Amino acid sequence: MKKTGLVLEGGASRGIYTAGVLDVLLENEIYFDGCMGVSAGAVHGINYASRQPGRSYCFSVKYCKDPRFMSLRSFLKTGDICGAKFCFYDIPDSLVPFAHESFENSTTEFYCVCTDVKTGEPVYHKCNHMRDGEVEWIRASSSMPMVSRNVEIDGQLLLDGGVADSIPFKKFIEMGYNKTVVVCTQHDGYRKEKESISKLMPLRYGKASPFVKTMQNRPAMYNTQLDDLKRAEQNGEVLVIRPSEPLHIGRVEHDPEVIRQVYLLGRSDAQKMIDKIKAFIC
Repeated sequence: MKKTGLVLEGGASRGIYTAGVLDVLLENEIYFDGCMGVSAGAVHGINYASRQPGRSYCFSVKYCKDPRFMSLRSFLKTGDICGAKFCFYDIPDSLVPFAHESFENSTTEFYCVCTDVKTGEPVYHKCNHMRDGEVEWIRASSSMPMVSRNVEIDGQLLLDGGVADSIPFKKFIEMGYNKTVVVCTQHDGYRKEKESISKLMPLRYGKASPFVKTMQNRPAMYNTQLDDLKRAEQNGEVLVIRPSEPLHIGRVEHDPEVIRQVYLLGRSDAQKMIDKIKAFIC
């Protein structure tokens, strides 16, 4: 039985590339049975499930210079580089409204990925709605280590899903999605190097913390995932949409023109692959 899936990598502000891809999919009425988003992939992915093209681009450009959105000021004031109340409540509730009913009635089942701070293991959560605090799962998935507070949900302490499973295409295949399209936010040939901030993590989370070990192992894990994804792509098991050129955008980007250019690249790359996408999932 054919079951189509869409997997969305994270990447902070690089996620606006994914938003461009998703808008083109929606405009061409390409709908998947399931979608799994990680970090920024979850933030933008819910707008695909709710069938709201343009929404991600709208709030990303409109509020990129607002200190309540993503900024050092927000981190110093609230403990979160992405203002929790502003980003996950004020924007979807009133400023750039989220289509709750459309999400709940969507034919696309939506999942997000978080990382359990106590165990360092990935947590996969199906989001049936975004009401009554359920949006906290999206906040947890996109909460970057060191610059975000732990998000507690049902007794679990959660952070960025990309720490434990950056590109969860294998998980989605295990779940039965045998026609999976993966949207990456790094160009072909990219390799992740060890991050200097990983040396500071034991001070924040504890020297013996499994979360720290997972974070410190992330470059090796991520590069292995890239190798596995490449093999799956070459074998025709998955279809990958990735930037046709390196993305020149800051992790926390405040320039609306830079955001626009990366969004347009996502649109362009997706438009060039429309026929291939349709053939792959048919």
